[in-house]
Amino acid sequence: MKLYLKIWRQLNTSSKGEMVNYEIDGVSEHMSFLEMLDLLNESLIQKKERVIEFDHDCREGICGQCGVMIDGRAHGPLKNTTTCQLHMRSFKDGDTIYIEPFRAKAFPILRDLKIDRSAFDSIIESGGFIGASTGQAPEANSIPISYETAEASFDAAACIGCGACVATCKNASAALFVGAKITHLALLPQGKIEASKRVLTMVQQMDAEGFGNCSDTRACEIECPQGISILSIAKMNAEYTKALIFRK
Repeated sequence: MKLYLKIWRQLNTSSKGEMVNYEIDGVSEHMSFLEMLDLLNESLIQKKERVIEFDHDCREGICGQCGVMIDGRAHGPLKNTTTCQLHMRSFKDGDTIYIEPFRAKAFPILRDLKIDRSAFDSIIESGGFIGASTGQAPEANSIPISYETAEASFDAAACIGCGACVATCKNASAALFVGAKITHLALLPQGKIEASKRVLTMVQQMDAEGFGNCSDTRACEIECPQGISILSIAKMNAEYTKALIFRK
């Protein structure tokens, strides 16, 4: 396929960026979207031009490092698919594709399509864990948990922290991400001891990082590559209200 790409180029956080036009030929429908960008970068290297920088790691849809806006949609046109798992068979010969970084105040652009997602790390550091002694893992059956509870917790824990929920929200809210991290621990016995402190500190840190408020448009749920439900946001709100009521 021959494709026409309009890609956001920006030297650093403080510089002004712009959309730059590129043409790329010889794209196979079996390539992933990132492999297509690799092919483009190879041609730029041959021309001695600066390559297009973008985030990636495992390229298996599980690490959460990749993520760009493709034709205005986080991770592209397919549901429950990360950018690295999107294949070029989703596009046609001669298509024009707009490629931009995830945009949010809390996600400053580092260069081109690379963004700084350390705000997510700060939220996790504030309370997204349980206080437990390290060492050998306890016997799995020592703490009975119902199948339904375990599955619900696992569904929330599936969040990979890519930031698509923030990028697609008109308010740049991180409620789905924070809700997922709070929910998967709040449902389990191990997470209940610190539940009140956790939800208060994580929500406080979310606000401090500059994320917007949730307005319940469900855009985050639709674009989430892991299909995290907005029920996680409802659970977070319930835990937050309970923590405020019973706070000492």
